[in-house]
Amino acid sequence: MRDALLLGAALLSALAGMGWLALAMDVHWAQACGATTQAPAPLLRVLGALALAGSLGLCLAVDHASMAALVWVMAQAAAALVVAMALSWRPHWLRLLVPGVPRA
Repeated sequence: MRDALLLGAALLSALAGMGWLALAMDVHWAQACGATTQAPAPLLRVLGALALAGSLGLCLAVDHASMAALVWVMAQAAAALVVAMALSWRPHWLRLLVPGVPRA
């Protein structure tokens, strides 16, 4: 049960990290939050990198290094796919990752 919770947290961390990295780009920020506000790109890049590193740490807490690396890479691929689909279908959903941003 503990391992499943840690892997779930790793997946959520990967999803948040990929979302923050996507929102750090001006084009994706404009899609999700509107062109009227400026993206806090440096902060979003740091948050994204920390979330991805946290995801790796959670994967390493569950399995040995070789299996954790595989799970982490697959989590990154899944998170990237989910963020890409969200950007193409419902970009405003990514606003949940940046609280306090006014609606576009």
